[in-house]
Amino acid sequence: MKAGKVLSLIGAIGFGGLLVYGLATNTFTSEGSILLSLLWGQISLIDVYIMFFIFAFWVIYREKSAWISVTWFILIMLLGSFAACLYLFIAFQTSGGDWNRFWKGKRSDLDG
Repeated sequence: MKAGKVLSLIGAIGFGGLLVYGLATNTFTSEGSILLSLLWGQISLIDVYIMFFIFAFWVIYREKSAWISVTWFILIMLLGSFAACLYLFIAFQTSGGDWNRFWKGKRSDLDG
């Protein structure tokens, strides 16, 4: 579990830095249109968003609060891997070393 915490923290910091760097140095709209004009750019974008949706539905399952679920869903769709890694890090931190609590979140309280 410690490795997961470390990797998710590194991922959040790394992707956060890449987002800031990318937004500060390039124009997203012009480069995004180039990416979307390429077949592999389209396939990659579909692939990434399918994984974002899968991850986001796990987040929705873990959270009892609809407001928190919707907030994380939006963050994952807009900020991608940065938000996913940040959520993972928080999930590892709040699970207290319990894998059941990590996977099920607040729903694990209903188990027993």
